[in-house]
Amino acid sequence: MRVVLISTYELGRQPFGLASPAAWLRARGHQVHTADLAAGLLPPAIVRQADCAAFHLPMHTATRLAAPVVARVRELNPAARLIAYGLYAPINQDYLRSLGFSAVIGGEFESALTAAVEGAPASPLIPLDRLHFLTPDRSTLPPLDRYAHLCIGAERRPTGYTEASRGCKHLCRHCPVVPVYNGAFRIVPAEVVLDDIRRQVEAGARHITFGDPDFLNGPAHALRIVESLHQRFPRLSYDVTIKIEHLLRHRDLLPALARTGCVLITTAVESTEDAVLEKLDKGHTRADFLAALCLARAAGLPLNPTFVPFTPWTTLGGYRDLLRTLLEQGLDEAVAPIQLALRLLIPSGSRILELPDAPGFLNGFDPAGLLHRWTHPGPDLDALASRIFKLVSTEQRAATPRRDIFRLIWHAAHGAAPPENFDLLPRAAIPYLDEPWYC
Repeated sequence: MRVVLISTYELGRQPFGLASPAAWLRARGHQVHTADLAAGLLPPAIVRQADCAAFHLPMHTATRLAAPVVARVRELNPAARLIAYGLYAPINQDYLRSLGFSAVIGGEFESALTAAVEGAPASPLIPLDRLHFLTPDRSTLPPLDRYAHLCIGAERRPTGYTEASRGCKHLCRHCPVVPVYNGAFRIVPAEVVLDDIRRQVEAGARHITFGDPDFLNGPAHALRIVESLHQRFPRLSYDVTIKIEHLLRHRDLLPALARTGCVLITTAVESTEDAVLEKLDKGHTRADFLAALCLARAAGLPLNPTFVPFTPWTTLGGYRDLLRTLLEQGLDEAVAPIQLALRLLIPSGSRILELPDAPGFLNGFDPAGLLHRWTHPGPDLDALASRIFKLVSTEQRAATPRRDIFRLIWHAAHGAAPPENFDLLPRAAIPYLDEPWYC
């Protein structure tokens, strides 16, 4: 079979979601072309010859971007079978089938995708089989210098990407992983992860992002990998994503992460309002966030907190407290400005829909936006969210420094500049990836 694997957006990363199935399909003798549309154009000649076009849909943005590409693929090759796979495929299956997809696959997709390409009967919508993973094949993807880099001061490090585990043990109410994995998670064998990293280092990577929803879901597995990684590539740095809850529970592992090359931990704080955190079922409190921040700093690990600052339960005082907390903790430049402008995304299947108070703020499902619309009980909060989103979008396009954008956000929320004792002096250089979106 001639197969084209298509990615529309993967957060500025070289797509693992193309490289992994490419290895499976090539091992079965199929001709595979990979098309990462975030780093290149759709190849018309390849599409015209394809028997199958498979779209990787790992997130909301990627799924929305796929629709016009699907139309173009159907125009070029009406006979090609369309397959959708990835985290956002099963929760949008009705929409995707309306676009002409004959197979929709979520969860552990590699084996089911291979079977679908080969014309096997329909597989489960969300297969969660324990797979015998293969090392991803990145041979036909654009070079790493076309993707996101880790920035430390004036230095930019080419960044690779891999996954040591998939799924998550936790059931955070707003998380898109939950409707698919429902508390399950799967380990990728250490030798596969390390071989994938080795190939990326040989291709020029000087930093690796581990894309696990939570790197410490399997702490012993994670530690084995980073110890081996550091032994083989002592100058290679890496970053991970870890829940606040796990930073506290596994505090004894933080020095080992720092010693083996971790230079940044992303953690989904979401809010500094305990009432909001309880609604989201995050498993931590405002005080827990501050405690985790102290632990990370004591271990020499910069924390990159991410937020969903505008929810149906956000208060103006709570939003202002978030800004003040970031300023007091010296995080005003550590947080990407877009993180202070995001509204809660409620896709199909979200556990937010189970809340008793959901009917009071939901306005129905928007099939074009692939989300449930909602309004805040206080219209002033929705107006503030809209104003801050426009402000951040405009200033980021203009490449305005983060601390200056923070000052503008503060002014929008308070109607005044920050207090004189918060003079927004530049902080010490904090590592960050130069692709700030996280959705």
